[in-house]
Amino acid sequence: MIENSRSVKVMEISFVNKSKQQFLEEDIYPRLDDDKQTFIVTANPEIVMKTREDEEFKRIVQSADFTVPDGIGIVMAAKILKTPLTERIAGYDLSLDLLQYANDTGLSCYFLGASEEVNKKAVYNVQEQFPNLTIAGNHHGFFDLDDKDMAESISKTNPDIIFVATGFPRQEKWISTYKHLFEKGLFIGVGGTFDGLAGEVKRAPDIWVKLNLEWLYRFINQPTRFTRILKLFEFIVRIIFRK
Repeated sequence: MIENSRSVKVMEISFVNKSKQQFLEEDIYPRLDDDKQTFIVTANPEIVMKTREDEEFKRIVQSADFTVPDGIGIVMAAKILKTPLTERIAGYDLSLDLLQYANDTGLSCYFLGASEEVNKKAVYNVQEQFPNLTIAGNHHGFFDLDDKDMAESISKTNPDIIFVATGFPRQEKWISTYKHLFEKGLFIGVGGTFDGLAGEVKRAPDIWVKLNLEWLYRFINQPTRFTRILKLFEFIVRIIFRK
């Protein structure tokens, strides 16, 4: 990661310590304007815990240009460690900002991930909402990670922004493995963002987000997320004992 005084470490992972707007205006938009290749990890507690179990994944996350605190658990952990973060930077919100910037500046975007149906719906809705950006291409997420030919075909579309929504650690491993094939591009792993863009999953109401209870809203609406909630609590307990 590009470390400076505006970063905070949580379990050996360095997080951007800026507001979302500062991060975009000071770091991301200038890099897009200069065609600098950029790798962003949107990390929540589950991803940080995974870096404890998977050394290769840990190396990949640490090698990213930027890791943003996507999850209130990361913000809570930083506060417990007495190195508070400016704010949570949600991957979904960051994706919308990138799409808006692409729309305003005529950049091209590639959409990789999710099921074929969700992928197509997401791309269709993006085209409706952001008519001035260019769709470089799209592909569902059910492919072999070792399929170099597919990665090369994506690189030939020469996209400015590549959204990879195949879930962690797969999306980060794909980016790390194949970004060298691209001349430029901002690569960002966005997990379930395509489900939101496609209208398949509703975002928590603003009041839940403001109260940092988005995780609870998701759990109420998706009880199958129970194991993910347990991982969040395990993460916080580990942070408390580490402190």
